[in-house]
Amino acid sequence: METTVIPPGTVVVGLDGSPSSEQALEWAIDHAGREHLQLTLAHGLDPAGSVWMEPEGADHRAVLGALQDDALAMLKRSRERVAEVAPYQTVHQALWMSDARVTLLDLAERAAAVVVGSRGRGPVSTLLLGSVGVAVSRHAPCPVVVIRPSNPGLVRHGVLVGADASERSRPVLEFAYRQASLRDLPLTVVHSGRDDQAGIELAEAVAGLAEKFPEVRSTTRLVPDSPADVLARESRRMDLVVVGAHHRSTAGTILHGSVTDAVVEHAECPVAVVPLAGSR
Repeated sequence: METTVIPPGTVVVGLDGSPSSEQALEWAIDHAGREHLQLTLAHGLDPAGSVWMEPEGADHRAVLGALQDDALAMLKRSRERVAEVAPYQTVHQALWMSDARVTLLDLAERAAAVVVGSRGRGPVSTLLLGSVGVAVSRHAPCPVVVIRPSNPGLVRHGVLVGADASERSRPVLEFAYRQASLRDLPLTVVHSGRDDQAGIELAEAVAGLAEKFPEVRSTTRLVPDSPADVLARESRRMDLVVVGAHHRSTAGTILHGSVTDAVVEHAECPVAVVPLAGSR
């Protein structure tokens, strides 16, 4: 089913025709199905950005028309893929004449989640990821899942979440518990700390969620190392890593820059970036 009006609460997936966006589409289809949510296929076509690609003397309207035709064809292929693997999934489409970051951030205002791909490692890949994936995860008011390159042959060990023991991290922990529950995966909660007090605070933070999701097999760990290093290193054997992001204060910027950005840039599995409570 296709509609032109996009309702609130859909899973939005950013598409550009690349292999990484195709992986994002597969993850988004699965996620929407598990959450019983509708799906929005989104592409931002920036008219200003197309100018620098045009050969000298080219007709700007013709170039833009060709890009639009290509985008529509890509979205059509994506809809066909959804119909193939999830025939009862409700699908919406958003082809906006704007930068991809603007498109996804605007849609994120009403979305349940946004899913984007990354291009892997290397200078060009980092630039592309930084311009879309990190930008959206830094500012979106909903969870953003960045699909990182991974080795599909490795045995994986569930969901890994990094969170402090404060109340503001509850949305991050709850998202991680819910994903572990929906996917029937074990959950590991890591917190940076060395003393008994840190362990007590962490136990208190997860106690209510353990009762809410009794089916989730969860363990907690205190780690002396940088949380970013631990999360990025252990992501190689995980199905999903969940981290928090604060969008408002200077302290939040430091938190995001030191942990979340590093994990999004270097993880070897999908990374879900969840806004902390009170970050808007």
